[in-house]
Amino acid sequence: MHTVPEPSPPPTPPVPLTALLAREDLALRQIAGPPAAGTVLHGAHTSEMADPYPYLLGGELLLTAGVHIPEAAGSGTYFDDYVSRIVAAGGAALGFGVAPVHDTVPRALVASCETYGLPLLEVPPRTTFAAVGRAVWQLMEHARTAELRRVTEAQQSLAAAASRPDPVPAVLHRLARHLGGRAVLYGPEGAEIAAAGRTREGSPRAHEDTDRTADGSPDALTALARLLVARGSASASDTTPAGIHLTAYALGAGQGFVLGVAAGRRDPGDHTIASVAAVLLSLLTGEQHSGSGAARSSALVRLLLGDTAEDVVPLLGGDRWLVVHARPEERAPDALAASALGAALGSPLVDLAGDVVRVLVPAGREPGPQPGWTLGVSAAVAPGGWRAADTQAARALGRARATRTALVRYGTRAALAELVPPDEAEAHARALLAPLADNPALTETLRTWLSLHGSWDRTAVALSVHRNTVRQRIARCAALLGTDPDDPDVRMELWFALRRAER
Repeated sequence: MHTVPEPSPPPTPPVPLTALLAREDLALRQIAGPPAAGTVLHGAHTSEMADPYPYLLGGELLLTAGVHIPEAAGSGTYFDDYVSRIVAAGGAALGFGVAPVHDTVPRALVASCETYGLPLLEVPPRTTFAAVGRAVWQLMEHARTAELRRVTEAQQSLAAAASRPDPVPAVLHRLARHLGGRAVLYGPEGAEIAAAGRTREGSPRAHEDTDRTADGSPDALTALARLLVARGSASASDTTPAGIHLTAYALGAGQGFVLGVAAGRRDPGDHTIASVAAVLLSLLTGEQHSGSGAARSSALVRLLLGDTAEDVVPLLGGDRWLVVHARPEERAPDALAASALGAALGSPLVDLAGDVVRVLVPAGREPGPQPGWTLGVSAAVAPGGWRAADTQAARALGRARATRTALVRYGTRAALAELVPPDEAEAHARALLAPLADNPALTETLRTWLSLHGSWDRTAVALSVHRNTVRQRIARCAALLGTDPDDPDVRMELWFALRRAER
């Protein structure tokens, strides 16, 4: 089964060294090394160690006042050793403070930075290392905020595109625009179904029928998509010799559809944006490919237009159904948890109603206990009995919660009561329960209390009320009915009447 990586917030973007040098309040000056335009910073770190290698993660601006420099350092290999270790650790740049230990930056250090290609910054006496570090983190925070804003706008744009009459081309077009590249949807056989955007600046590819890029080389993106399907992986990435970044995502339907993306650059939020597009395309290509999603949509439309449940049920598959009510043991369920439960029970017909999830399951798929959930299952019914089955499932769930049972099924066995002619039984039930006819709360409390063998605490849990409320309601029932509910014969007769009244 293919899965699509869940969209997550993008990592913090690095900061261009030029942005730090542009801060007039710091008055930093580059005095050695390659041009700052090609250098980015992932942080700032202060160290006076002669060998800072073990303390660097890579990408840092290392700040030092030269406390570690011996007096005879200029005449030996000290600075070459020092700078080479910083470069080996992945340090991005070196900031040297000219106070209070040194009045100027040592010439030998300048020469070593030129030799090893490490940007060297002069930090003036009035600028503290703390101020430099804070400036780096401020720039990173600004960059992260801007990237999050870009990702959010892209997500909203992709969602709007998915609601258009031509959703797949619209999503691909928006994705290509947001990533500044090319987006392609491949079919199960690896053939290009739809595409939008450009592989590189000035080479449109949205409507080409060739399988080659603008420079005549084999289409590496198509090859990557086919390799992804062959391996059964969720995603894969590569970079062409020309510097084009390629990524392929297996769509979640498991039908062999792949989203391919090619772009000349890769920003921190691009993976998140592409993952959102992959999720949307999974929804658009999944159920419609099998026809089951279209059938459910057709059934819903027919119900809304006035057809009966019996008329539309052939579209859903199955003539007898179970209604399942489920409630999580801990926090309230969300849409993702509800969908996952439906998948576990073998049905996509899921309804999230408050803290209870309702699932309509074909009778052939017998529900079993689900970890973390409490379930109530109705009897198997035809479509005309769905409403009654919904009530049965709700009562079964209440009993399951009250008895702390993972799953309770509504009883369907024939009983001695079935020996009484239905008309006489129903007339007797109506007459006996007539004093409660106008008070559904009392009727439901009596029914639940009897089903739980007169337990005040379990009835309170099942009904989500206080145990004293249960006592007061049962006392009120006894007064209205003129009976003693503690008498076993009375309980039996009341239970018989309540069961008949349900039908």
